[in-house]
Amino acid sequence: MFDTLGDRLNKALDGVRGSGNLTEDQVKKVTREIRLALLEADVNYGVVKEFVSNVRERATGAEVSKALSPGQQIVKIVNEELANLMGGTSHKLSFASRPPTVVMLAGLNGHGKTTTAGKLALFVRKLGKNPDLVACDTYRPAAIEQLKQIGKELGVPVYDEGTDPKPEEIAERGVKRARDEGYDFAIVDTAGRQVVDMDLMEEIKRVRDNVRPHSVLLVLDVVTGQNAVEVAQAFQEYAEYDGMVLTKLDGDARGGAALSVVSVTGKPIRFASEGEKMSEFDYFYPDRMAGRILGMGDVLTLIEKAEQQVDRKEAEEQGKKLMSGKFTFEDFLQQMQMIKKMGPLSGLLSMIPGLNKQLKDVDIDDKQLGRVEAMITSMTVQERRNPKLLQNPSRARRIARGSGSTQQDVQKLVKQFNEMQKMMRQMGKGGGMPRIPGLPGRR
Repeated sequence: MFDTLGDRLNKALDGVRGSGNLTEDQVKKVTREIRLALLEADVNYGVVKEFVSNVRERATGAEVSKALSPGQQIVKIVNEELANLMGGTSHKLSFASRPPTVVMLAGLNGHGKTTTAGKLALFVRKLGKNPDLVACDTYRPAAIEQLKQIGKELGVPVYDEGTDPKPEEIAERGVKRARDEGYDFAIVDTAGRQVVDMDLMEEIKRVRDNVRPHSVLLVLDVVTGQNAVEVAQAFQEYAEYDGMVLTKLDGDARGGAALSVVSVTGKPIRFASEGEKMSEFDYFYPDRMAGRILGMGDVLTLIEKAEQQVDRKEAEEQGKKLMSGKFTFEDFLQQMQMIKKMGPLSGLLSMIPGLNKQLKDVDIDDKQLGRVEAMITSMTVQERRNPKLLQNPSRARRIARGSGSTQQDVQKLVKQFNEMQKMMRQMGKGGGMPRIPGLPGRR
């Protein structure tokens, strides 16, 4: 989402990164470019004005670091101000001393509220909680069915009474059910509308008054741009939310909403939702997001994603096999499946410092992993363990038919795999890093 903004900001900063001395004219030029980049990203005008003023004041003030050059100093300032713009620090959930903790979701139709309910349920379950979902959208039977389907998929119970009772009554009875049956986390999914209206606001207020939630989260679709900021402002008085969930952060929006809502509303962004999978949901970390925008990567999030999917002992064993050159297609398949669980490949690569810029003009095709996986699963166990068998053209033809690919695709995969094995053997013997074969998806 922030690719274009990141490119513009980095272009503005490139002229001062290596500067030994930072002149007032350079600061003016850099801040002017930053201002244009933020406005193009659809950031609120007042927010841009304050941001640029803060950067200029700090860059021309007495702030000095002996460890950094003046050019590096302004990059550091921009990074810190971006983080401050998005809230500065992460704001995590607090849990009730007497369960259940009740969280109410509010927002317009189409912003991802019901999906967020499921994602939040899975998220807190990983924290050791026992969640319950309460369906209060009495205007859209499809929304109730969607929540029930999500609950079934996750193994989380859903309380619903259909569309006849009043939403506030359903919410009250749903939370009571959660308390009586020993659930320690209740998520109330309220109704939305296509636009903000007073009926919606009054209804949300009644639901909030009836269940007295420990937290109210406003769900915002960042793809809607400045409209998301207007929605956030409109919900403030009636929903009295204490935090926001930004959805579709992996979309093509310019990013202005994510950079504006905190300053405009004074409320923190608590969660970020970046994909369609239920697991693609986490606390929002302003400092990490600022680093990603400026191409500095997000190693901490990458490590956390890996720790959730990878067994340490198993990873060490796989590493030894890889460096010895005894890595098989079975091992390769296992690694690919682990990577897929961590999220889109392009998103993972963007978290590695410097790599996002290097791969700017490379088409990272996430579907390519699926095609490679199809070819490997079409191999026999013997072929996966002994790739030399695949030199036989008839075997390559059979695998191609089974995976919906061509014989040339299979032969190319085997060739790249053999090159990788040789490269790893050389590295394992201390031979250094040879030329790396083309990445899957490079065009």
